[in-house]
Parts: sequence; C-alpha cells; structure tokens
Amino acid sequence: MSDAGVRRIGIVLFDGVEELDAVGPWDVLACWTQQFPEDGWAVTTLSRDGGLVTAAKGLQLTAAHSFADAPAFDVLLHPGGNGTRPQLRDEAHLEWVRAQRRSVPLMTSVCTGALVYAAAGLLAGRPATTHWGALDLLAELDGSIEVRPDDRFVDDGDVVTSSGVSAGIDMALHLVARLSSVDRARQVRRQVQYDPEPPV
Repeated sequence: MSDAGVRRIGIVLFDGVEELDAVGPWDVLACWTQQFPEDGWAVTTLSRDGGLVTAAKGLQLTAAHSFADAPAFDVLLHPGGNGTRPQLRDEAHLEWVRAQRRSVPLMTSVCTGALVYAAAGLLAGRPATTHWGALDLLAELDGSIEVRPDDRFVDDGDVVTSSGVSAGIDMALHLVARLSSVDRARQVRRQVQYDPEPPV
C-alpha cells in the first residue's frame, strides 16, 4: 500500500509522561502495523516541539514529530503521567487537544490522559475511566462524566479511555480488534506474549 493510503495513529509524548502509558500501546500497535502492513495502518509519536522528552521515571524518548509538522491522524492516543497535571491548566495544550478532536476520528487516552480530555471538554456527558487514584479528580473536572471505576477501558465510539498504566496494553489490543479484527488482535497478543497472570 502506498504511503498516501496509510491510516495513522499518533501517540503524544511530553515531559513527565508515564513510560508504560506510551510504550505499552506503542509496542502493541507497532507490532501490528509493522508485521501486518497489509492492514494499512502506521503508528508514530509526536510532542509539542518534537525531539527528546523525559518521562516520569527518567526514560528519555524521542518524538518523531512536533505538533506543527505531524501528519493528519485517524487515531490519537494521549497517555497519562505526572506531566498531565500542568496540562490541565495549559490552555495552549487544551486548545490543541480540542483542535485534534475536530479533525481526528478516534481520540483515545491511557491513565490520566483522560483528565486532559476532561479539562478540554471532550468527555462531557460521556462514560470514561482513568487511573484509580485520579477517579475523583476526573469527576471534579466535569461532573457530567459517567465515571466507570471498574472498567479496564471504556469504548464510547469516537472516544476510548483506559484506566491506569498497564491498561493501555489492553486498550491497544482492543484498538487492533476494532480497527482490524479480533483474529488480528489475537495474533498480536501472542506475538508480544501478553497473557497476564499476576504473581501476587
């Protein structure tokens, strides 16, 4: 398939992003898009200025694009982490998120990325979830949100939110199933050997 026909998923990076919020979905989605190019999808990363960001636990990640030079996306994924707290008061970031909502068909979040969506007004009147430690704040940001404390992820059509950290892997596999097929999601799950049986 030519590059012009490829549909694109963008993962937002920023200082203080929780590592697994971004890298967990990246691994699932990159496994899918690279091993099954015939499905016609690609995944990339972007940050406000492009280039290097320092994640919550010190891992340094390099965004492939800046907000200004990023391609148009069919899916946008906003991770969480400590870096989302200043974003809740960053009107420039919130307006950028609103602009994405106007052009991107499917907006998704991991963990406290949902707080950013709430602050931007994207979750008004919708069911949503976030990290267990931020459920109260999600409700405070917008009282019209139907907070789902027990859901691993919530698919509300054009907006999908997931709960904390590792839940982004579950949501990413759900996206593969939704955007391609359940069989494809099972192939990817097997490839990344994601079959959690917690030891404690």
